[in-house]
Amino acid sequence: MSVEDGGMPGLGRPRQARWTLMLLLSTAICGAHAPLRALCHVNGKVPFRPSSAVLLTELTKLLLCALSLLVGWQAWPQGAPPWRQAAPFALSALLYGANNNLVIYLQRYMDPSTYQVLSNLKIGSTALFYCLCLRHRLSARQGLALLLLMVAGACYAAGGLQDPGNTLPGSPLAVAAGPMPLHITPLGLLLLILYCLISGLSSVYTELLMKRQRLPLALQNLFLYTFGVLLNLGLHAGGGPGPGLLEGFSGWAALVVLSQAVNGLLMSAVMKHGSSITRLFVVSCSLVVNAVFSAALLQLQLTAAFFLATLLIGLAVCLYYGSR
Repeated sequence: MSVEDGGMPGLGRPRQARWTLMLLLSTAICGAHAPLRALCHVNGKVPFRPSSAVLLTELTKLLLCALSLLVGWQAWPQGAPPWRQAAPFALSALLYGANNNLVIYLQRYMDPSTYQVLSNLKIGSTALFYCLCLRHRLSARQGLALLLLMVAGACYAAGGLQDPGNTLPGSPLAVAAGPMPLHITPLGLLLLILYCLISGLSSVYTELLMKRQRLPLALQNLFLYTFGVLLNLGLHAGGGPGPGLLEGFSGWAALVVLSQAVNGLLMSAVMKHGSSITRLFVVSCSLVVNAVFSAALLQLQLTAAFFLATLLIGLAVCLYYGSR
């Protein structure tokens, strides 16, 4: 398995085990995100501003990176700090910020179910930019694997979970069982395509940047999250009146912020030492974890669509990473 395929060639067993453990941990955190957010609801609503959660997550990632450099978990580069290499990360932060805001904005032009199904097109856009920017050609088998990932995500979004009673806010089913009819406007379709393109470009551009620079990952993350904090601070301040930065936060909300910060650091390691394609598989596999947590914590029922999605994801993993 090559680095481009998301593997770590030449690793001994201990390092390979740590790499596998990191991927499993990232998958678990991704899968637990939606159920944890649902547990934050008070009277059916999120009691804090979404921009506060994003800002605090970026700030937590920045502090963790700074801590890892200060205590020596990762070596500081010799000589003067190469601050000029920080500038390209501003584009990464801008792309991620645009993507996060598009997610909220485009839902005005389509129902959530349509968004969840069609947003799986970002798998295709990531693969496209991966081939164009990194000049890595995917085989027909790998292309089929990514297509199966898209179909699996659509199956899961369309009805992988079912609420036997009232729809729980924040659950994956809430988008499917709500009263809003299926619809999408031409502008919504255009914004969705833009969202998928930016999602793929942001992931591949960041991977390319991290691999080209001969800098410790913690320092690269320090650059990235510094711009992320500044950008999201401006978005939060310009978001109009609303709850304060920490208003409405509970223990569950703090756990969401911490888990997303840790997962952001894990994902950056995946892109530096693995690939954006590996990141896609982590996110897709997290659907299975999400369903298990949703069934256990939110009393949702697994449907035939969930088992079909799980089968397709497993087949995609075997096709992409299996021996050729």
